[in-house]
Amino acid sequence: MAAWLPDTLFEIVGQGPAPSKDYYQLVVTRSQLIFRWWKISLRSEYRSAKPGETKETHEDFLENSHLQVQIALIFGTRILDYVFNLCEGKVDFLERLTDKLLLKIIFYLDLEDIARLSQVSHRFAKLCRSDMLWELIVQSTFDTITPEMRSLAKDLGWRQMFFTNKLQLQRQLRKKKQKQGRQEEQF
Repeated sequence: MAAWLPDTLFEIVGQGPAPSKDYYQLVVTRSQLIFRWWKISLRSEYRSAKPGETKETHEDFLENSHLQVQIALIFGTRILDYVFNLCEGKVDFLERLTDKLLLKIIFYLDLEDIARLSQVSHRFAKLCRSDMLWELIVQSTFDTITPEMRSLAKDLGWRQMFFTNKLQLQRQLRKKKQKQGRQEEQF
């Protein structure tokens, strides 16, 4: 499984907590953790400070509580937990899939399963509500999709269009045609 992983598993950059202006980078590769910092200050004692770098194996990082505290202060505990898991070899392969591929997988789920999946994380909630997914679902549900239906979906959204019953859809399409007819008469 590790052969499927890229060399860089995770990378994040950020600024230290206020009032610090220092800049930090954290890179987790397959074999090591790299922590870099740049001092940014107007004070004369820090002007000549050179950038710093610490490289540690995953095992050494898991025992280095000082570095763990620094990462938690700069990037937050969520990032620290994620990096800790990576260093322990707990890689979330599902998280590494592209949105496009995940949408193709989600498309095959039942509606109840899509609703449950949307509660798993912010990423899955966004994917489960995306117009791309619901356009695929609507296209597989309806025999044909007219240009008027596409136009209505652009206004309403594909998800709303899917959950609107056919009678309401026909009414909305009729209203849209009437509105377009009136606009064309005005010009």
